[in-house]
Amino acid sequence: MAKAKTVYSCTECGAQAPKWQGQCPGCAAWNTLVETIAEPVFTGQNRYAALSQTAGLQKLAEVEAAETPRQPTGIAEFDRVLGGGLVPGGVVLIGGDPGIGKSTLLLQTLCHIGDRQSAIYVSGEESAQQIAMRARRLGLDASPIQLLAEIQLEKILATLQTHQPDVAVIDSIQTMYSEALQSAPGSVAQVRECSAQLTRLAKQLGITVILVGHVTKEGALAGPRVLEHIVDTVLYFEGDPNSSFRLVRAFKNRFGAVNELGVFAMTEKGLREVSNPSALFLSHHAEQVAGSCITVTQEGTRPLLVEVQALVDEAHAPNPKRLCVGLEQNRLAMLLAVLHRHAGVACFDQDVFVNAVGGVRIGEPAVDLAVLLAIVSSLKNKPIPNKLVVFGEVGLAGEVRPVQRGQERLKEAAKLGFTHAIVPKGNAPKQAISGMQVYAVSRLEQALEQLRSL
Repeated sequence: MAKAKTVYSCTECGAQAPKWQGQCPGCAAWNTLVETIAEPVFTGQNRYAALSQTAGLQKLAEVEAAETPRQPTGIAEFDRVLGGGLVPGGVVLIGGDPGIGKSTLLLQTLCHIGDRQSAIYVSGEESAQQIAMRARRLGLDASPIQLLAEIQLEKILATLQTHQPDVAVIDSIQTMYSEALQSAPGSVAQVRECSAQLTRLAKQLGITVILVGHVTKEGALAGPRVLEHIVDTVLYFEGDPNSSFRLVRAFKNRFGAVNELGVFAMTEKGLREVSNPSALFLSHHAEQVAGSCITVTQEGTRPLLVEVQALVDEAHAPNPKRLCVGLEQNRLAMLLAVLHRHAGVACFDQDVFVNAVGGVRIGEPAVDLAVLLAIVSSLKNKPIPNKLVVFGEVGLAGEVRPVQRGQERLKEAAKLGFTHAIVPKGNAPKQAISGMQVYAVSRLEQALEQLRSL
């Protein structure tokens, strides 16, 4: 078979060059030429007329919308992140740090669905013997799984076309290469071409393809950004390497909700589901301690109770420290300014450290009120009651703004035994919640006054 012709295209202006060079001949940008397969150029006036006749143009009102079928994986937490299960023809990209558990989770998934569906595990990093040893160590029945240790894209595509499995795992996309390109595996051109070919095959044959992706030292998926655009679902493994708990978060999902969170525990027998994830992020103190406040954060459709800890100490340097772990540091500086302006509590001569317990990362502003109450508790050295839960967004004018799904947050807190709650006035429940006293506030000063009275 004749080898496809390749050219080098500029990612900035689109100019092409027959060979790689440091500077683009079109826009003079540096290091922007990327190897791509040359597209054939067609000429002729009748070409577009012929193509338009074969195009499948449809009216949106005439298209029948059918519910996408789901295939459960047998792992409830993984199904939650996927939006209910695997979708035939869907392409899932899962990334994470080395050794965090990506291959382990996928091997467990294939062993669970192997009795109902045909599955192929394509490994470009490990041999078949290594995968068999892992399955034996985890106590998995891997008999229905077919293995293929290969990194050449053309052989992988031929195998998938011949056997047409229901699910195929590619571990990993950065190790695959196509003979049509001269660049090494893992390069931008190879990752883009291999992922595009696998996605095209998945849509044609209805195969669910799961791609394992490497991450850079900054934590982003390695390779071109188009890799995340062409797939249907993007999942990230998160978690502290020193902790046994792993979090799988959905950042993109065409078949379900984004920001869904699955919680697992790494054990000797592989990843195990955590039935009560809120218990992971709550510390069980023998007695009340200052600077600790419980909040409820929303991860997709799941409310999670998280402990926010603050430590305020006298600064011994001209510039006081502001350090956050699991929270946004710029937002902490803004909240401290609001606390000083509207509540009269100054921390300009204090070091402030804030931590979200359990290694969880909180990006929503619903934890603002809990962070401020934890800071005031640490500054005044007065503990917050153990059975108190707090949530709410704090604005620059000192107002406490309502957050989404307030009723679900309160019900989750009540289910775990919390008896008091300080919430925004807009999230006050219309009906009383059994066993819980809710205090609705509209200003930061009101929240601090209510805290003093408890």
